[in-house]
Amino acid sequence: MITGLFDNGAMPALERLVQFTGQRHKLLVHNIANVSTPYFQQRDLSIDSFRSVLAKAIDDRQQRTGGPNGPLEMRDTRQLHFGDDFTETRPRPIAPNIMFHDRNNRSLEHLMQGLAENTMTHRAALDILKNELDLLNIAIRERV
Repeated sequence: MITGLFDNGAMPALERLVQFTGQRHKLLVHNIANVSTPYFQQRDLSIDSFRSVLAKAIDDRQQRTGGPNGPLEMRDTRQLHFGDDFTETRPRPIAPNIMFHDRNNRSLEHLMQGLAENTMTHRAALDILKNELDLLNIAIRERV
Protein backbone atom coordinates (compact mmCIF):
# COMPACT_ATOMS: atom_id res chain seq x y z
CA MET A 1 0.00 0.00 0.00
CA ILE A 2 1.33 3.44 -0.87
CA THR A 3 1.56 5.33 2.40
CA GLY A 4 -0.57 8.43 2.46
CA LEU A 5 -2.51 7.58 -0.68
CA PHE A 6 -4.71 4.70 0.46
CA ASP A 7 -4.64 5.10 4.23
CA ASN A 8 -6.37 8.46 4.45
CA GLY A 9 -9.97 9.51 4.81
CA ALA A 10 -12.65 6.89 4.59
CA MET A 11 -10.67 4.29 2.64
CA PRO A 12 -9.31 2.27 5.59
CA ALA A 13 -12.72 2.17 7.29
CA LEU A 14 -14.43 1.15 4.05
CA GLU A 15 -11.83 -1.58 3.49
CA ARG A 16 -12.48 -3.02 6.95
CA LEU A 17 -16.24 -2.81 6.43
CA VAL A 18 -15.99 -4.71 3.13
CA GLN A 19 -13.84 -7.37 4.80
CA PHE A 20 -16.31 -7.76 7.67
CA THR A 21 -19.42 -7.92 5.49
CA GLY A 22 -17.69 -10.39 3.15
CA GLN A 23 -16.90 -12.71 6.05
CA ARG A 24 -20.40 -12.32 7.50
CA HIS A 25 -21.95 -13.06 4.09
CA LYS A 26 -20.16 -16.42 3.95
CA LEU A 27 -21.41 -17.21 7.42
CA LEU A 28 -25.03 -16.28 6.66
CA VAL A 29 -25.02 -18.33 3.46
CA HIS A 30 -23.64 -21.29 5.44
CA ASN A 31 -26.46 -20.88 7.96
CA ILE A 32 -29.06 -20.78 5.16
CA ALA A 33 -27.58 -23.87 3.51
CA ASN A 34 -27.92 -25.78 6.79
CA VAL A 35 -31.34 -24.50 7.80
CA SER A 36 -32.83 -28.00 7.78
CA THR A 37 -29.80 -29.88 9.11
CA PRO A 38 -30.58 -31.61 12.43
CA TYR A 39 -28.57 -30.33 15.41
CA PHE A 40 -27.14 -27.45 13.39
CA GLN A 41 -26.57 -24.33 15.46
CA GLN A 42 -26.58 -21.06 13.55
CA ARG A 43 -23.58 -18.78 14.03
CA ASP A 44 -23.18 -15.08 13.49
CA LEU A 45 -20.90 -12.12 14.13
CA SER A 46 -21.73 -9.20 16.35
CA ILE A 47 -22.40 -6.17 14.18
CA ASP A 48 -22.43 -3.91 17.24
CA SER A 49 -19.00 -5.17 18.30
CA PHE A 50 -17.57 -4.43 14.85
CA ARG A 51 -19.16 -0.98 14.80
CA SER A 52 -17.74 -0.09 18.20
CA VAL A 53 -14.23 -1.29 17.28
CA LEU A 54 -14.36 0.67 14.02
CA ALA A 55 -15.66 3.82 15.75
CA LYS A 56 -12.93 3.54 18.40
CA ALA A 57 -10.24 3.14 15.72
CA ILE A 58 -11.53 6.21 13.86
CA ASP A 59 -11.64 8.25 17.08
CA ASP A 60 -8.12 7.12 18.04
CA ARG A 61 -6.79 8.07 14.60
CA GLN A 62 -8.47 11.46 14.89
CA GLN A 63 -6.78 12.08 18.25
CA ARG A 64 -3.43 10.66 17.12
CA THR A 65 -3.11 12.58 13.85
CA GLY A 66 -5.50 15.48 14.32
CA GLY A 67 -7.47 14.48 11.25
CA PRO A 68 -8.45 11.62 8.95
CA ASN A 69 -4.86 10.73 8.05
CA GLY A 70 -3.04 7.52 8.74
CA PRO A 71 -3.99 3.88 9.09
CA LEU A 72 -6.69 2.60 11.39
CA GLU A 73 -5.46 0.56 14.33
CA MET A 74 -8.25 -1.95 14.86
CA ARG A 75 -8.23 -3.80 18.19
CA ASP A 76 -9.05 -7.50 18.21
CA THR A 77 -12.19 -8.79 19.91
CA ARG A 78 -13.36 -12.27 20.81
CA GLN A 79 -14.94 -12.63 17.37
CA LEU A 80 -12.64 -10.53 15.19
CA HIS A 81 -8.90 -10.57 14.53
CA PHE A 82 -7.55 -7.80 12.32
CA GLY A 83 -4.40 -8.35 10.30
CA ASP A 84 -2.76 -5.80 8.04
CA ASP A 85 -4.81 -6.75 5.00
CA PHE A 86 -7.40 -9.19 6.32
CA THR A 87 -10.07 -9.75 8.93
CA GLU A 88 -10.33 -13.17 10.56
CA THR A 89 -13.59 -14.10 12.24
CA ARG A 90 -14.54 -16.41 15.07
CA PRO A 91 -18.35 -16.64 14.90
CA ARG A 92 -20.38 -17.61 17.91
CA PRO A 93 -23.59 -19.64 18.05
CA ILE A 94 -26.76 -17.62 18.29
CA ALA A 95 -29.84 -18.86 20.06
CA PRO A 96 -32.60 -16.27 19.83
CA ASN A 97 -35.03 -18.75 18.33
CA ILE A 98 -37.07 -21.64 19.66
CA MET A 99 -35.38 -25.00 19.43
CA PHE A 100 -37.20 -27.37 17.14
CA HIS A 101 -37.62 -31.09 17.72
CA ASP A 102 -34.44 -31.74 15.70
CA ARG A 103 -32.51 -29.34 18.01
CA ASN A 104 -32.03 -26.82 15.21
CA ASN A 105 -32.68 -23.18 16.07
CA ARG A 106 -33.56 -22.16 12.53
CA SER A 107 -35.22 -18.96 11.53
CA LEU A 108 -35.14 -18.58 7.78
CA GLU A 109 -36.85 -15.20 7.98
CA HIS A 110 -34.15 -13.79 10.26
CA LEU A 111 -31.43 -15.31 8.12
CA MET A 112 -32.80 -13.80 4.92
CA GLN A 113 -33.24 -10.43 6.62
CA GLY A 114 -29.64 -10.53 7.85
CA LEU A 115 -28.41 -11.55 4.41
CA ALA A 116 -30.30 -8.70 2.71
CA GLU A 117 -29.04 -6.11 5.22
CA ASN A 118 -25.49 -7.41 4.96
CA THR A 119 -25.62 -7.35 1.15
CA MET A 120 -26.86 -3.75 1.11
CA THR A 121 -24.12 -2.66 3.50
CA HIS A 122 -21.47 -4.50 1.47
CA ARG A 123 -22.63 -2.96 -1.82
CA ALA A 124 -22.83 0.54 -0.32
CA ALA A 125 -19.29 0.26 1.06
CA LEU A 126 -18.01 -1.00 -2.30
CA ASP A 127 -19.76 1.83 -4.16
CA ILE A 128 -18.25 4.47 -1.87
CA LEU A 129 -14.83 2.82 -2.11
CA LYS A 130 -15.09 2.76 -5.91
CA ASN A 131 -15.94 6.47 -5.92
CA GLU A 132 -12.88 7.20 -3.75
CA LEU A 133 -10.67 5.23 -6.15
CA ASP A 134 -12.23 6.98 -9.16
CA LEU A 135 -11.35 10.33 -7.58
CA LEU A 136 -7.76 9.19 -7.12
CA ASN A 137 -7.67 8.00 -10.72
CA ILE A 138 -8.90 11.39 -11.95
CA ALA A 139 -6.31 13.17 -9.81
CA ILE A 140 -3.51 10.95 -11.10
CA ARG A 141 -4.53 11.57 -14.71
CA GLU A 142 -4.86 15.30 -13.96
CA ARG A 143 -8.37 15.46 -15.38
CA VAL A 144 -11.14 17.62 -14.08
